[in-house]
Amino acid sequence: MTPSDAGTTKRHQRTARQCYKQALAAYQQWDLDTAIAELEEAVALSPNNATYYIALAQALARAGRFDQALRALANYLRLKPNSSVSTRIEQLFASGTDPVENQITAKMTEAQLPIHLIGAAIQMWLEFRIALGEDPLHIPKPEAWAAALDYTARKVNLREIPLGELAAYYGVSPETVRKHHRTLVEKLDIMPCDYRYFTEEINPLDKLVEAAELLEQLETRFNQE
Repeated sequence: MTPSDAGTTKRHQRTARQCYKQALAAYQQWDLDTAIAELEEAVALSPNNATYYIALAQALARAGRFDQALRALANYLRLKPNSSVSTRIEQLFASGTDPVENQITAKMTEAQLPIHLIGAAIQMWLEFRIALGEDPLHIPKPEAWAAALDYTARKVNLREIPLGELAAYYGVSPETVRKHHRTLVEKLDIMPCDYRYFTEEINPLDKLVEAAELLEQLETRFNQE
């Protein structure tokens, strides 16, 4: 490598770091288009940085672009095959279901919940495992995570159930379900009636969006001379 090449590489890495920082800020603000664009620029400038690929996967997953997120994760595994989270990430490419998904499907079906709600809980589990990035995930008892996903999916869809009752149904402690539920909400930034996991025909948030749009139109008309 010539001195000129080395200088170019350093500039690229510096620019990539800037893109990465801007992407993280955009991700926190839910500006996913900007986050994805910045991270795509970062991996183009520094294609051997595994951290950029896993961050890109997180942004793509939050945007619902799961196929592309998995491709980004494949690049992460290529660069860090012996990562402490490589086994967990490899499981995302498996054709079968994992123990948590098995519990979700069995228990929610037994409770006669709609298949769309079961699908929402499974989608939540997929996105959560991607959103964790390089954070560890311990699953000593799959029933506990399944209960938390069931509980969270029901709350999003306004199907309230007492936490203690649901925990007993899964045979786990309410404290564990509560802790996992809070982790899901925090990591995925879940809100009531969240569009990603809401399965009912009419979403109450639609009325809020319509009201906000109407207010904006009225303000525009009001301020016109």
